[in-house]
Amino acid sequence: MKIKLLPSTIDANGQASPEQRLSCFLIDGLVAIDAGSIAIGLTDAERGVVRDVIITHPHMDHIATLPIFVDDLFGFLNEPVRIHATEEVCEMVARDVFNGTVYPPFQNFNNGRTRVMDFAPFRVGEEFTVKHLRFTAVNVHHIVPTVGMVFTDGERTVALSSDTSSTEEFWELVNRERRLDALLIEASFPNFLGKLADTSGHFTPESLGLELRKLAHKDLDILAMHLKPSFRQQLIDELAALGLPRLSVMEPGREYSW
Repeated sequence: MKIKLLPSTIDANGQASPEQRLSCFLIDGLVAIDAGSIAIGLTDAERGVVRDVIITHPHMDHIATLPIFVDDLFGFLNEPVRIHATEEVCEMVARDVFNGTVYPPFQNFNNGRTRVMDFAPFRVGEEFTVKHLRFTAVNVHHIVPTVGMVFTDGERTVALSSDTSSTEEFWELVNRERRLDALLIEASFPNFLGKLADTSGHFTPESLGLELRKLAHKDLDILAMHLKPSFRQQLIDELAALGLPRLSVMEPGREYSW
């Protein structure tokens, strides 16, 4: 399985920088989880094949360029872009984004060959399939309805927390898996902003270290993501201070393989 955190920030030399301001993960070059940077981070070849987008929650950094992605593809589509999310989040995205004011209601449009965009709701706790991948999503603890998930290609299995603070159902799901190859988990705020992190539904390195005690699996890669760019180096240092083996910070633009 291959996973890439799409870059979202350009440095002074016009190259992708390590800061993560938007969230979008590309799985095996075919399926996106979240869509913060989907319209700016995909290559032309990837844009030509990605038609399935799984949305964990409706915060702007997770959906920001989804409308532009669909807009770019409008005239070329031979099949709709499918938006996979809980029924509640599908309704939020339709109401608040594809509403005819913020952006056109692409879910109602046809380009002459196909519908342009479809919503494909899934249920938490029930396995669903997207392309060659099987997903199970559960609720996590954030300030809007949000899911974390476990997904597999039948050989490798990865868990992704999305945005969350201390939670339980996610770990119950993760620990039921026979094997786990990687865990992608957030660490948003430095330790001195612990109260803000808890209030807004996020981890600090300190609270993440405590949370990882709930993980039953050993010998897996743990990738910290969703680091607030203003505190990136401080977060890297505080995560390193935890002394946890195989814990590292996820690098935007790098393709990870398991």
